[in-house]
Amino acid sequence: MKKFLSFPLAVLMLALSVPLGAAAPADSGLSLSCTSCVLMEKETGTILLEERAHEKLEPASVTKVMTLLLVMEAVDAGQISLDDPVTVSAYAAGMGGSQVYLEEGEQMSVAEMIKCVTVVSGNDCSVALAEHLAGSEGAFVARMNQRAQELGMADTNFLNCTGLPAQGHVTSAHDIALMSRELILRHPKIREYTTIWMDSIRNGEFGLTNTNRLVRFYQGTTGLKTGYTSSAGYCMSATAERDGMELIAVVMKCPSISQRFDDAKALLDYGFASYSLTTVYPEAPLAPVDVLLGAASQVQPQLARDCRLLVRKGEAGQVTTRLTMAQDVEAPVERGQILGRLEILVGDQVRDTVPILASQDVERLSVPGIFGRMLSKLLMAE
Repeated sequence: MKKFLSFPLAVLMLALSVPLGAAAPADSGLSLSCTSCVLMEKETGTILLEERAHEKLEPASVTKVMTLLLVMEAVDAGQISLDDPVTVSAYAAGMGGSQVYLEEGEQMSVAEMIKCVTVVSGNDCSVALAEHLAGSEGAFVARMNQRAQELGMADTNFLNCTGLPAQGHVTSAHDIALMSRELILRHPKIREYTTIWMDSIRNGEFGLTNTNRLVRFYQGTTGLKTGYTSSAGYCMSATAERDGMELIAVVMKCPSISQRFDDAKALLDYGFASYSLTTVYPEAPLAPVDVLLGAASQVQPQLARDCRLLVRKGEAGQVTTRLTMAQDVEAPVERGQILGRLEILVGDQVRDTVPILASQDVERLSVPGIFGRMLSKLLMAE
């Protein structure tokens, strides 16, 4: 990769990433049966393909992505443990639809219930987990809607934690992609459950087979959640990873179960065939920056973050970098202080900008320290 260097630096302006821009299925040549869809890349959150992405539709059991997100957030925050026993209420045991036939008073660990939600979409387990975490399903649903707002899910209104039909319980393909990304990006442990094809509970007495056929039949599948009701149609948030890139394909209101999986596979195939993630580094190690009047004469710069750039297939050879660094900096220097920037270009277009920061504090010399340094230099000169 090429590198350009400019000196000196007076003011650093951090450029925004330039989005690739999402195509519609018609532009991609895909023929899909779903009413709406989104294809998103996990790491950058870039939408690669969309159609009616913000249309408000019933999500059916894809609702449970948010249920799982709140549960995994609680687990990772230490609020609950995977080994905690969950006691089933009469209300949870009375859930209809997909279930593992929990009985009132039965106990099952948080981990086992997560497995039942991800593998067979257990409504009874979803409600039991909601009650365990928030005291009641109603209180848990309030948390779901609050979290949806935090994630920017403007098309969403949850009325339950299961996705069972309820007037006004809606979301969009766009919003499902947002919450799916948050779950798989921040809580990768969920893969231990979403990639199960067959398992059992109750000491092997009750068998589980994943409702997500892609787990067995699509290379790289990592999850995530299927859904169906007669009014919602067949829905899905499908995730898969190949060559270090994970994609999220959301399809809503497909006319049949087979078309749901076909649409999800078509979106994923398109994404893997058309895009890739490439890791970008400066061409050479970042050289120390001189510090004027500092207790240390130099400070080591470092990138603020790794840069993984999403590019269209064939663009990797067009990626270049442009480095802008301060020639020197006056003490005191604070750790994290901006010293420069690394711009990543595809062709002549800046696609990302990574700040370059000071890796440590450097205190300013005191007046006696300045004279001491001057005297030392004079003695060395003699």
